[in-house]
Amino acid sequence: MCGIAGILRQDGRDADPGEVTAMSEALVHRGPDSAGLMSDGPVALGSRRLAVIDLAGGAQPVASEDGRVVVVHNGELYNHAALRGELERADHRFASRCDTEVLAHGYEEHGARLFERLRGMFAAAIWDGRARRLVLAVDPFAIKPLYVHAGGRRVAFASELGALRRCPGVPSDLDPDALEAFLAFNAIPPPLTILRGVRKLGPGELLVAEPGGSVTMRRWGRPRPADGEKLTDAPMAALAAELRDRLRQSVRAHLVADVPVGVFLSGGIDSGALAAIAAEEVPRLSTFSVGFDEESFDERDRARLVARRYATDHHEVELRAQDAATLLPEVAAAFDEPFADSSMLPTWLVSRLARSKVTVALSGEGGDELFGGYKTYAAAGLAARIGPVAALAAPLAARIPSGDRRVGLEYQARRFTAAAALPALERHHAFKEILAPAVRAELLRARRGADPVDLLRARWAETAGAEPIARLQDVDLGVMMVADQLTKSDRASMAHSLEVRVPFCDVDVAAFAHRLPRHARVRGLRTKVLLRAAVAPLLPDAVVSGPKRGFSMPAAAWLRGPLLPLAREVLDPRALRADGVLDAAPVARLMAEHAARRADHSRAIWGLLCLSLWLRR
Repeated sequence: MCGIAGILRQDGRDADPGEVTAMSEALVHRGPDSAGLMSDGPVALGSRRLAVIDLAGGAQPVASEDGRVVVVHNGELYNHAALRGELERADHRFASRCDTEVLAHGYEEHGARLFERLRGMFAAAIWDGRARRLVLAVDPFAIKPLYVHAGGRRVAFASELGALRRCPGVPSDLDPDALEAFLAFNAIPPPLTILRGVRKLGPGELLVAEPGGSVTMRRWGRPRPADGEKLTDAPMAALAAELRDRLRQSVRAHLVADVPVGVFLSGGIDSGALAAIAAEEVPRLSTFSVGFDEESFDERDRARLVARRYATDHHEVELRAQDAATLLPEVAAAFDEPFADSSMLPTWLVSRLARSKVTVALSGEGGDELFGGYKTYAAAGLAARIGPVAALAAPLAARIPSGDRRVGLEYQARRFTAAAALPALERHHAFKEILAPAVRAELLRARRGADPVDLLRARWAETAGAEPIARLQDVDLGVMMVADQLTKSDRASMAHSLEVRVPFCDVDVAAFAHRLPRHARVRGLRTKVLLRAAVAPLLPDAVVSGPKRGFSMPAAAWLRGPLLPLAREVLDPRALRADGVLDAAPVARLMAEHAARRADHSRAIWGLLCLSLWLRR
């Protein structure tokens, strides 16, 4: 695992290695073990390394035998040993056991078609000295980030936006489209970034840049749901057995390392399944959980059931409200563009805890998106049947007082009835939308951007022919998971020099999931039907039959109590006017309605808090 950065000059001048060194120095937390730099005329590449495989011999940049193909790489390639064997049989000579070297020799042999052969997570930069071109690529899920600025006849890239901003010429103007998207999602999906003119590569994207000035983009990899007629009709028992086998193979691949590996254990079936399988492969597996004083949010009891069953070396940390007020400014600053999933705080804490014991941790991202774990998927099926009738109840649902429980019934009733009669994609977004267009218009005024739902519509349009629920899952997998869950796990873990691996986001697991019929995903109000059946032999009944879990926190209650002073300080009208981004009046209204329990605006207020903290860094 590493942080990477680089520059390609397209104006005939040599790249400045000092500029790449400055970017790399901003990535020390991603790679504290060593630094590397390569310079060759118009190109310079830099790397910060967190040593995980071949601790002594895996320094980057890595070159082919003749030095004409040079690679820097952030991630892990789980099939590197098999690929190495193929390449050695084709007379390539390796100097290390590091997975990154496979990219150099593999590109020599296959060119950009190499990426189609990889199983793993990666954001890679390859300098092809023969063709004088720079190739940037990310894996099909965009597990690892890569930010790019192409302008002034130069291409600059880095693993984090904060590092890229150290490169002269990278713009600092806020992007109105990104601001609009952030207020809608509490995160910024690719290709947008908070800075105008900077983009981040999306799932399976590839950028090719040449010194002469051309820059081209294309998608090289795209896991997609199968058309209706191509779905499997195998019996559920057979599918459950196959899924267990595929998960086992994926976990085994994700455990390969020359350093200790543990598992984030939340108390739900995704992380529980990973822990159960990993415990059969690793003697005395380490597991890590986070909890809260509030019983309805605390999931440690279920995590302990799994830990005791498999005799793991289990560790816990507790997040208290008074700690959150101190921690939030630090965590918001570590996310180098605005980000506001409130589970960022518990993920930060559990990452810090895990790093004290291991260098790598497995996490359950992707299980919900691939196997139908969100309640919104069940709500979509219900709305398709009773949408117009449910919409009539929206005025009544809007009058229900707001509570502090984990996504209370009153909150769900409001969201469901308000959106029930909308078209499928718009309804799905409305179930989760942070701030509606009218409120965003009030908040941004002169900074209005494009409709952020267009990002979802573009992904949706690619899957015509698949079942509606599979199309919704694909939107979440290819847009929202990248913007939210993967960004959260990457920044919170790498801030502590911890590598997080996500075995559900595996090409073989995804290929299996994409062939499943609706009844294997969601049946009535039951979610993750097949996944629950597959892991039932591995986990306690309380975990298998329990509600969806995750490192979510009691933001609604805390923003009416212990976090309210911080919210009032950060969102003070004078401070907002000094920022010059948000209009103070609608912010004050949202705060007042939430405090009076007229509505649950906790996700919106959390987002405004994080945005304001980021603006004032």
